[in-house]
Amino acid sequence: MTASEHVLGLGWDDVSAVEERDGMPTLQVAPQRLRELLEILKRDLGFEVAILVTAVDHSPKAPRFELVQQFLSIQNNERLRLRCPLEGDNPSAPSCIDLWPGAAYMERECWDMFGIQFDGHKNLRRLLMPEAYGHHPLRKEFPHQGIEPDRLYREWERSRIERAAEREGQEGVNS
Repeated sequence: MTASEHVLGLGWDDVSAVEERDGMPTLQVAPQRLRELLEILKRDLGFEVAILVTAVDHSPKAPRFELVQQFLSIQNNERLRLRCPLEGDNPSAPSCIDLWPGAAYMERECWDMFGIQFDGHKNLRRLLMPEAYGHHPLRKEFPHQGIEPDRLYREWERSRIERAAEREGQEGVNS
């Protein structure tokens, strides 16, 4: 029995199979069921690796966001994708880093680019954009030309040069 067959056999009405063009077994799961399903995947079905945590912005459709997670069971030679619709402009979902610590950076990237909050993630902060950056670049309302790129790049460059000068000054003192 495959993992998706096992989960569908639980009889939950808020989890359903989805046909994907790439043929990967995929389940659509309601947000309120996601955490319980993640625990079953790890504990009972042997999924050792979180391969992907990302999102899709379907704006202007509702629900606007869709969390996409993919997992791998090496022992069972099986992959599984989960799709979870998230409502609103400030979506949230349960973190999976207590189950798959390697997903920490993927969740941070997803928050940084889409603004999806991961409940229970203790270090959810910017990964690719500067901490003070007030936007999420992969949201559909983000302008294609960017926002204030020249000012931000000048600040980053100035900060990088200052750090390099400090390191050189410290090396000179230690010589």
